[in-house]
Amino acid sequence: MATFLFDEIIFGPVQSRRLGTSLGVNLLPTTSKFCNFNCIYCECGWTPGQGQMQANFHSKEKVISNLDSFLKDYLAQNKNIDTITFAGNGEPTLHPHFKEIIEETIQLRNKYYPKAKVSVLSNATMLHSQKVVNGLLKADNRILKLDSAIENTCKLINQALGKYSLTTLKEQFLALKGDFIIQTMFLKGENNGEIVDNTTKEELQAYKDFLAEIKPQKIMIYTLDRDTPSTSIERIAREELLNIKEFLADLNIPIDVAG
Repeated sequence: MATFLFDEIIFGPVQSRRLGTSLGVNLLPTTSKFCNFNCIYCECGWTPGQGQMQANFHSKEKVISNLDSFLKDYLAQNKNIDTITFAGNGEPTLHPHFKEIIEETIQLRNKYYPKAKVSVLSNATMLHSQKVVNGLLKADNRILKLDSAIENTCKLINQALGKYSLTTLKEQFLALKGDFIIQTMFLKGENNGEIVDNTTKEELQAYKDFLAEIKPQKIMIYTLDRDTPSTSIERIAREELLNIKEFLADLNIPIDVAG
């Protein structure tokens, strides 16, 4: 299926299913994906092998200059932004100056769009870095990925390029004391000849138990909306997503459904 890369540092704004009018910031190379996950559903396509990825990060100065210019011009047109969202061609927290860029983005937000939120979409793999955590804590929305609470299913869906442990991840989530949002992609299909389905009773019970322990401030559940690199996966019906929301209801955690 046709996937794409963001070819600019600043992109959009787009109407996000979860965040409203969202201005995207891509800290990663514009010519290739740079990520430590290789998710079977990623709109940016497959992740290059570790030896093939080019760490051509945009400088902090270039990111902030581009963002400053865009926000100034956009405001002059009397147009609104609900959130400035760090996403793009992979994992934004891999940028070596992620924390500093967040800090300077907040200054620009306060100058031009003080009511807008600063959001980060992250796969949560850099929570071992205190510098990254400090940067995340400065954002308004820390939206962290958890696509399954069963290790093997995570391997099938996310295909981490390095070590990935749900036990370690749980400890890191607990250290954040609920000050984050969990984002989960629900899907069905297969990968490398193995069935992938994170909507089964076993999956949902493990997911619910995990959430009950880490107690996020909100849960975002959604399904496929764009083209994916794998042709063997399919979206979940909205009715099924609503059933999942109902199953999780007694956690007493707000749940947003998109799909």
